[in-house]
Amino acid sequence: MSTKQGDYKELWNNRYRACDFAYGKEPNLFFKDQLDQLKPGKILLPAEGEGRNAVYAATKDWGVSAIDFSEEGRQKALSLAKEFNVTINYSVEDIEQLESKEDSFDAIGLVYAHFIAEKKSTIHGKLHACLKKGGIIIFEAFSKNNLPLVKANPNVGGGMDINMLFSIEELKTDFSAYQILLLEEREIELNEGLYHNGIGSVIRFVGRKL
Repeated sequence: MSTKQGDYKELWNNRYRACDFAYGKEPNLFFKDQLDQLKPGKILLPAEGEGRNAVYAATKDWGVSAIDFSEEGRQKALSLAKEFNVTINYSVEDIEQLESKEDSFDAIGLVYAHFIAEKKSTIHGKLHACLKKGGIIIFEAFSKNNLPLVKANPNVGGGMDINMLFSIEELKTDFSAYQILLLEEREIELNEGLYHNGIGSVIRFVGRKL
């Protein structure tokens, strides 16, 4: 692991260690709304943190696999799953080193999964291989236009490295082998735990693998 990756991992371990649930226990609203329209199957949730979306999916009868490189995130996710009396499979690993699980999942949820800039497209490619033909990607993350908003209000969240933020053009390139069901950039009111509060600019994408 590079120094940069190691520092990033420690940042998240510290965040999850320092408070109750950094982004709350409730699922991301966009993820919830989109997931509720799908027939349950197997779902992969990379960069899942404290497990709010994984646990929600499990309550809706999805078979859930979650990945994050934060041991603290995993511990809290398993605690949350116990609270809701569900089971999730949660592994601590670097998503870039994800072992081949080709055509294994019916859906993938990417919720504020902001990877190191130079790794984004590679990771998206690995995730694409994991998804079955006809499978669904559900994606919400901060857009590059969030930068002035987070500068004005740090409580919005999203980080200060514009290269880790997203544009519609990037999503079209990385997920070119998908039928676009929804792709938009918009400003929304965030109210997620301690770290997503206020008006933020996000990219939302739902795609079906061709």
